Amino acid sequence: MWAWTLWMLPLLCRFGLADLPAKPENISCVFYYTKNFTCTWSPEKEANSISYTVRRTLCYVRENDTCNSTSKAGSSCSFYSSLTPPDIYIIQVEAKNAYGIIKSDITYWDLTTITKIEPPKISSVKPVLGLKQMVQIKWTQPVLAPKSSTLNYTLRFRAVNSTHWMEVNFTRSGKNEEEAYNLTGLQAFTEYVVALQCVVHKSRFWSGWSQEKMGVTVEEAPHGLDLWRVLRSDKVDGKRPVQLLLKKAKGAPVLEKVLGYKIQYFPENNSNLTETMNTTNQQPELYLGNQTYWVHVSSYNSLGESPEATLRIPAIDEKLFHCIEAMRTCLTQDQLVVEWQSSALEVDTWMVEWVPDLDSKPLAISWESVSHARNWTIQQDELEPFWCYNISVYPMLQNRVGEPYSIQAYVKEGVPSEGPETKVENIGVRTVTITWKEIPKRHRNGFINNYTIFYQAEDGKEFSKTVNSSILQYDLESLTRKTSYTVQVMASTSAGGINGTGINFKTLSISVFEIFLVTSLVGGGLLILIILTVVYGIKKPNKLKHLCWPDVPNPAESSIATWCGDDFKGKLNLKEFDDSVNREDGILKPCYSPNDFIDKLVVNFENFLEVVSAENPGKGCENILGGEKNEYVASPNRPYCPTVSTEIPPRGPQCLSSGMLEGTCPETRERLLPPTQGCGPDHLCEEGAPNPYLKNSVTTREFLVSEKLPEQIHREV
Repeated sequence: MWAWTLWMLPLLCRFGLADLPAKPENISCVFYYTKNFTCTWSPEKEANSISYTVRRTLCYVRENDTCNSTSKAGSSCSFYSSLTPPDIYIIQVEAKNAYGIIKSDITYWDLTTITKIEPPKISSVKPVLGLKQMVQIKWTQPVLAPKSSTLNYTLRFRAVNSTHWMEVNFTRSGKNEEEAYNLTGLQAFTEYVVALQCVVHKSRFWSGWSQEKMGVTVEEAPHGLDLWRVLRSDKVDGKRPVQLLLKKAKGAPVLEKVLGYKIQYFPENNSNLTETMNTTNQQPELYLGNQTYWVHVSSYNSLGESPEATLRIPAIDEKLFHCIEAMRTCLTQDQLVVEWQSSALEVDTWMVEWVPDLDSKPLAISWESVSHARNWTIQQDELEPFWCYNISVYPMLQNRVGEPYSIQAYVKEGVPSEGPETKVENIGVRTVTITWKEIPKRHRNGFINNYTIFYQAEDGKEFSKTVNSSILQYDLESLTRKTSYTVQVMASTSAGGINGTGINFKTLSISVFEIFLVTSLVGGGLLILIILTVVYGIKKPNKLKHLCWPDVPNPAESSIATWCGDDFKGKLNLKEFDDSVNREDGILKPCYSPNDFIDKLVVNFENFLEVVSAENPGKGCENILGGEKNEYVASPNRPYCPTVSTEIPPRGPQCLSSGMLEGTCPETRERLLPPTQGCGPDHLCEEGAPNPYLKNSVTTREFLVSEKLPEQIHREV
């Protein structure tokens, strides 16, 4: 039992002590001169409500006073009674809550070491007339600073365009209300920012910084210039334009305000032709001839001129020397480094030129001179990300400028802003040509490493082909006939790629070659047939002529007019016409004749009519031997008579005549013109099918009866 009680007693004591407030520690006191005496401690905040009492006791007279505070107000307390240094005070802090009181350790504070005063107030920062690289700072001493105390000052300053502060320390007695300090070692014509703070001698608490004030140092005569040029290829009024580029010499401080530039230029072989031009433009243009020129440029202000910068402009036909063999770029953490190799050891000065490569109008050229090195660096934040820069390095040997070497570089690459514009050409059965345009430079955001062509058949698998950046078209092969495809092209940089707009196309069902092949085969076959026909016609012209142009009998050459007598009957060898011919229908029954019947039947129609008219004057019409149809010619001196059918008797002997039918034998006339019918023979029929070539003969023609008198007709015949 007693053992258990002894074991629990420390725990009960610990729980009882845990309810007491925390002991105040880290006590610090500051004497704000003529304002208050303030002390602070820790902990700054308590969970429970605690009241604090700060007891202050003067060491020498043992006078004391107190200051009360609570945990809600914070862990600090101020005494507002007047104090005078160099008194020493004893400080002790008590913390009290419902469970008890806790006191801090006793601390001692010398007012001299804890005095803090207000910052000084700067009245002006001005240069001193006749003194360069210096400004004078004037300020007013703090109102509540001890009059007899020595004050220590810290002056900090920096150039306006700089973030680096520099400090200067000095001491003043504190007897004067206004103080001054000459700040030297500055750059001419430079604006500076200054600020002051002070502390009472032996005190460890500095005042705050005063409000900043700015001032400018006196300017000097201009320093040197860097000079460069841009040679134009076009001419104006027969002269070549040359643009000069002027800027402050590298490393030279801006110590002056430049009022203008003085430019003198003349031909290399004649300095008497010197021309002078004054300008305020840092990129003036000169119009020079084709020969070599020298250009001298200096800047000036109210205090004087800068040293001259000299540049040689080569003749238009001058051959530039070449010495740079290779160049490369690399990126470090925050810099772009350009390195080059040269075969000319004597060349030790170079001019580096860089300009953004954009589709728009070229921007201003930047340039810098490099000496005793074969590399050049620039901070990445001085260049735009995702912009392509053309960097050129010119070797310079004395006054001569060599042939440049150029390279392109990005300080940061990204994914292109847009994809390539794609087209489809030469669509075939199984092939197609995909073409695309380069992405505009302002949208590339990096070097294009390759292009990838994605193509996919409708409801099919997607395929891809990758080509390098120099190729802007590709032929897709092994496609399916008469199939719809979707294709798009992706452009890729080191940071990623982006697809262009997809386009659709459909392969052909038959190719132009196949159409040409079929046409060629058909046309070739026809050509061969024509050639064979021509060869056959050349070898056997009569047969070909007979096939294409058969002979048609010429009625004018007929020999029937010379037939006579029984020979005429024998040659005709015709059968008697059938007496049972249906005279009402006027139909001629078929009869048969020898093969040469038609040729012998055709006569000189005019002579035949005259003979027939003489022998049978009472008949009004004649029946002419015909083929498929009977045609009639009415005699002008006979009345019309109806058509009858006749049968031609068998052929008899023939007698010759002088060509006129007046000598025709009577038997023949009787057979041709039977007296019982009253008119001449109207129809002759031959055995078998009618001859188609008689369609052009006189027997198949329709003759119009002339209105002339019989005497006129007989006379004309």
